[in-house]
Amino acid sequence: MADICQSSRVNADDPVRSTLDVVALGAALYDQIWLGSYMSGGVGFTQYATAAYTDDVLDDFTYYGKDYVEDKYGGLTEAPNNMDTVLDVGSEVSFYALEQYEEYPALLETHFGGSQRASVISAAAGCSTAFATGNAQTGLSAWYLGMYLHKEQHSRLGFYGYDLQDQCGAANV
Repeated sequence: MADICQSSRVNADDPVRSTLDVVALGAALYDQIWLGSYMSGGVGFTQYATAAYTDDVLDDFTYYGKDYVEDKYGGLTEAPNNMDTVLDVGSEVSFYALEQYEEYPALLETHFGGSQRASVISAAAGCSTAFATGNAQTGLSAWYLGMYLHKEQHSRLGFYGYDLQDQCGAANV
């Protein structure tokens, strides 16, 4: 997906922008076209994915995570690739995002339903942790940590079957 997007070519000095461009392309291609149109007949999934690329909320959360990583670990890819880093960076970014949803009610309303919030929170936690370690698999662990932290605070992830798909991957990490 990153090769198709080629954002790193034009945004070489901004890893967050490059990453978020790939997230936006992936959300449109996989969530809206594949899941939304083909798999579910267009019901629900289109709304599920739009939160990742239609505003600057994910940008804010991810830039916060990048700044946190640079301040705490001295730069990107400098943190140890272990569960302590997942817990540290993933929790910090997730809690920051959750606090923003509480502080700004309009933001909470914009990302209606738990799945949109959980996806944005988890994407920011995952990207930030991957920035810290340089390892996408560690970022995926933080993604699922973000899902669980959102569920603990809001008591659910989303509507109907969304709870299943948002939790099913953690055992595979």
